[in-house]
Amino acid sequence: MARGGAYGERIAGPRFELTWDDERYPDILKDIPNPPKTLFALGDLGVLRSPGLAVVGARRATPYGIGCAKRFASLAAGRGVVVISGGARGCDAGAHEAAMAAGAPTVVVLGGGIDEPYPVEHAGLFQRVVNAGGLLLSEHAWGVPPLPYAFRERNRIIAGLARATLIVEAGLPSGTFSTADAALSQGREVLVIPGAITSANSRGANRLLHQGAHPIVDDESFEDALFGLFGCLKQETVRAGESEGASDGGKGKAVSLFEVRAAVELLGRPAHDALAAALSAEAFGMEGLLGILAGHAPAEEALPLLMIWLAEMQKAGAIAQYPDGTFGPVVRSPA
Repeated sequence: MARGGAYGERIAGPRFELTWDDERYPDILKDIPNPPKTLFALGDLGVLRSPGLAVVGARRATPYGIGCAKRFASLAAGRGVVVISGGARGCDAGAHEAAMAAGAPTVVVLGGGIDEPYPVEHAGLFQRVVNAGGLLLSEHAWGVPPLPYAFRERNRIIAGLARATLIVEAGLPSGTFSTADAALSQGREVLVIPGAITSANSRGANRLLHQGAHPIVDDESFEDALFGLFGCLKQETVRAGESEGASDGGKGKAVSLFEVRAAVELLGRPAHDALAAALSAEAFGMEGLLGILAGHAPAEEALPLLMIWLAEMQKAGAIAQYPDGTFGPVVRSPA
């Protein structure tokens, strides 16, 4: 029987055991070397159907590292990208907190059984992750205590669930650096935030950049990376009067593609990505958008599906409708 961790109580929520042949087992994880034969999960399994970004960094993080973890996790979560991390102290915890603050679910991959949360002081954080619609995940049975070797093995799951891994701070050697190694061995993209060359916490991160990892130097470079990986439109604000939905005097609002998941599911990911990519670059009328949608939906269904998709995207503030009736990117307000 599980001891329930240091707090004597199990984390509350729906529990699942996913074997390899279970249709709920994430397909993306089947592509990695040595995938888990069984996954133990607590929370909302629906999170595993959404695209993910791993955000990992040093446990003994600097304020710079924690700030960057929160900043970029929040930007990703606000665009419908599920943030995945290991629940550790420092950067991992900051990433989970920021994702929830952005109103999005997050995934915690643990090194031991879910009923033996580690670090023990994060049991409350893990409960809030579940309460916010997120998920706790482990390849170890419920009451298995966390052991040192298990955390390095856990890192392959963090990287394996994600389309890319963002390294915030990493020393040499470090568990964070091993997550980057796992991502590279799996053929996944590695994004890295540079740090001071005098900081021991950034030696691994800077070494990855030297070896050719993708640098993230500001919000715009991160948004570009998200667009390339996930098809996310950039978060921008609307000039007053340029969009029928602009009711904030041009100050703009946060764009959350998480809110338009229904629209993505309506058309399917390929159709959504094609339309989103086109509208992030220029304005299109209905005829042009129907042309982009051709081949993704039956001709008789294309127009109503497109109209629903456009309405959802405008509602979320992800695209704008211009006075001439065309649709296009939301443009920035002048400073």
